[in-house]
Amino acid sequence: MKRWNGWGDEANKLDLPSSADAFLLAKIGSTTPLIDAKLEDVINQVPESRLPNHRLFDRDPEGRIRHARGQSLPDWLAMRSGDFEYFPDGVAFPENSDDLVELLSVCQQHHILVIPYGGGTSVAGHINPFASEQAILTVDMGRMNRLIALDTDSQIATFGAGTPGPQVESQLRAQGYTLGHFPQSFELSTIGGWVVTRSSGQQSLRYGRIEELFAGGEVITPVGRLDIPTFPASAAGPDIKALLMGSEGRIGILSEVKVRVRKLAAQENFYVTFFPSWQQAKDAAKTLVQADIQLSMLRLSNAIETETQLALAGHAKQIALLEKALAIFGTKEGKCMMTFGLTGTKFQCRSALKQLKKITKAHKGLYTGSFMGNKWAEKRFTMPYFREALWQKGYVVDTLETATDWQNVDNLIAKIETNLRTVLTQDASTGTTAGTPQLHVFTHLSHFYPQGSSIYTTYIFKAGEDYQQTLAQWAKLKHTTSEIIVNNKGTISHQHGVGKDHQPYLITEKGALTIKAIQSLCDTFDPQQIMNPHCLLASTPKPLATNDDNKPQEQVS
Repeated sequence: MKRWNGWGDEANKLDLPSSADAFLLAKIGSTTPLIDAKLEDVINQVPESRLPNHRLFDRDPEGRIRHARGQSLPDWLAMRSGDFEYFPDGVAFPENSDDLVELLSVCQQHHILVIPYGGGTSVAGHINPFASEQAILTVDMGRMNRLIALDTDSQIATFGAGTPGPQVESQLRAQGYTLGHFPQSFELSTIGGWVVTRSSGQQSLRYGRIEELFAGGEVITPVGRLDIPTFPASAAGPDIKALLMGSEGRIGILSEVKVRVRKLAAQENFYVTFFPSWQQAKDAAKTLVQADIQLSMLRLSNAIETETQLALAGHAKQIALLEKALAIFGTKEGKCMMTFGLTGTKFQCRSALKQLKKITKAHKGLYTGSFMGNKWAEKRFTMPYFREALWQKGYVVDTLETATDWQNVDNLIAKIETNLRTVLTQDASTGTTAGTPQLHVFTHLSHFYPQGSSIYTTYIFKAGEDYQQTLAQWAKLKHTTSEIIVNNKGTISHQHGVGKDHQPYLITEKGALTIKAIQSLCDTFDPQQIMNPHCLLASTPKPLATNDDNKPQEQVS
């Protein structure tokens, strides 16, 4: 069963190795875990629903709790403390597009605000209720979760938008196909959520980001159905498909998703190479991508992340032997680990591996084979459980992600990591730092392009004396670093979307005119502004219309 106050299935967990305690103590210091709230105590806090009676509305208090928060750190602290603050007034579970049309019609008539909900994995506040005079309905897409059609001639598959990652892949693989989209949230996140937040999968070098995989589909908007055809390409004006991606539920609810799939590859393996320094490792990665070597994934950890991964990997004997071998070849302190995947025919993989070894060797890379790479692949979707394991020991973990051009990568990483390490003890009046608290900060590049890369930074710090202090520390870390990102040629999000948490920074990235254009798009499809207010853009729901102008139309194409 899915956890009500954390990540994933209650039956799954990620145990830290015995070496973790000493490592965390040395890097961060001792700490005391905060006490978790109990579900029954939170149930007693849920207010009476403001929704009218309707066959599709479920007003059960526990269901409203389970749909009240996502997976950002503020969400985590709210769930663990029991201080949720806001709850949806109810949850709907549509089973088809007609149910969605009916839902939006009722919500317009009663001026009910609507929050679309996929897998609940948002780390940017997409699905959180808020203070509102209007009732709020969360629409859970989980029952629209099957493969509807597979066109093998065109290699286009149609799914219900609520289909989670494992079901997408299992239903395709049963017929010899794959989508190949594997975000770290793969276990829970849904295909519709991937589209509306512009998701990127770990093997995007082979399969592409969701922008390249999304072919078309159906959106139910407050003013009618929007059908997006699956042309392989078109020059017929602006692309509505592109406007839908990243819309985050503001123009309607994606009901059916058509995606470009391909046949399963004959072979796939993951490998690890170590480099003596960050500069050599980064130059090798850039060369590999710009040379168009046929990799399916590439991940490059900086020295501190490499140290952390080796320390917390388990397999103590194997890691000790690895460290000795690396030292013999001069790869000691400051070493950086590159993990990469090869997917395709045997010939393609063999050829790519040969080219890769040649390039990495020229940058002093030491190839270590597939053992560690395949271990990474086995555990790659369990990493979100890392937060639970650390929490039980009194530590808090969060991440920041962005992307920038190659010439700015090192500059932006340095600014991000420096701010995280120092901002909590900076004197606002003098700008000086004294007694810096111990934050363990590390970074990897997770998605690569010829022109640049994503940057993914993790930071671990002690839980505060209470939940309020812990949240205040996070807020300072998050907001100051986000300002640095958008003011230093980084995007506010490479793969997590905007939501409510990143919305204040969007104007710096997009500019006022672009924000106005996005708002105009939302006004066209959602005149009353009932769809996911405050997400993506700052907005205020409009008064209930007194005429029939805003009733759903039969069809918009």
